[in-house]
Amino acid sequence: MTAPSPRNVTAAHEREMLESFVDFYRDELKETLTGVSEADARRRLVPSLTTLIGLVKHNCAVERNWFQHRLLGIPRDQIDGLASADDRSWAVRDDETVADVLAEYDAACAVSRRNAARYPLDHVVPHERLGDLSLRWIYAHMIQELARHAGHADILREQIEAANVVVGSD
Repeated sequence: MTAPSPRNVTAAHEREMLESFVDFYRDELKETLTGVSEADARRRLVPSLTTLIGLVKHNCAVERNWFQHRLLGIPRDQIDGLASADDRSWAVRDDETVADVLAEYDAACAVSRRNAARYPLDHVVPHERLGDLSLRWIYAHMIQELARHAGHADILREQIEAANVVVGSD
């Protein structure tokens, strides 16, 4: 599914606009893995745990955290897959491929869409540190989170492509 550009929903109703932005940035994040080798997807170019494939894997956990744990109140240990955005969420097993992680992300996003569709934007859920949060706030937070991580991924992809051009020019 390719999300419509947020430019195409400038006069849409609020929910359609929020969903469009979330889906657009989900697609932007996934796009950074398109055509990347398994080795390049795992290449660490910064001191943190951040890799292209790790960014998508991390966002699987972010989706589950906000749209299953927070929105539905499902305990994290009852959610299929990691639902905590801690350091473990960046880890990709050696036997997981780019295709596997993209499929996991697509599945997590599909569950997020279904869960969010059940509630109005004003639906409120408790958060132990932030207080009551609306679905509207969750969407806005996800836009911020996804846009930031898509930007990180763009930079990593740029570094990978530049390194491959240098290596390929010998």
